[in-house]
Amino acid sequence: MMKHYESSVLIHADPKDVFAVVNEHASISSHMNKSSWMMGGGKMETKLDKDKGQKIGSHIKMSGKILGINLFLDEVITHDDPPYHKAWQTVGEINLLVIGHYKMGLDITSQNGNSILKVNIEYELPRPRFTKILGALFGGMYAKWCVDQMIQDVKKNFV
Repeated sequence: MMKHYESSVLIHADPKDVFAVVNEHASISSHMNKSSWMMGGGKMETKLDKDKGQKIGSHIKMSGKILGINLFLDEVITHDDPPYHKAWQTVGEINLLVIGHYKMGLDITSQNGNSILKVNIEYELPRPRFTKILGALFGGMYAKWCVDQMIQDVKKNFV
C-alpha cells in the first residue's frame, strides 16, 4: 500500500526559471547531503550519471551511513516535460530505514506571471520487519520533511 504526501508553494518567478532550478538535482536534494537530525546525524552522497538526472532514463544514486547503517538507493527519471513536470522513482535494490521504494514528482503551473510548485511523494513502507516498524512510526514524518525541504531548497533561489 502506497502512502502519499504533497505540498505546494507560490514562487515569484516564471515556470521556466523554476524548472531550471529543479532540474539541477543538487538544488532539490541538498537536504540529503547535509548532516541533520532527520538524517540521524548522517548524510548521503549523490552520484549523477552522464545525463545528470535531466533526461528520462537518467540515474541518480545516493549512498551513506545513518545511525551506523549503510543506506543506498537508485532513482531513475521517468517523466520530463520542461518546464511543467518531472518525475522519478527508485529502482532495483534499495536500503532505507523509514521508507521503501518511492515515486516523486513535481509540477509547476503558471499563475499571473508566477509559478506554483507542487512536490509529491508516494512511498511504501520498508520490507524488513524492523524497518517496517520504523516506517510505520516515522515514514510520514520523513516524507513530509523531505518534500518540504525540497520546496524550501527551490524557494530560496527566488527570494
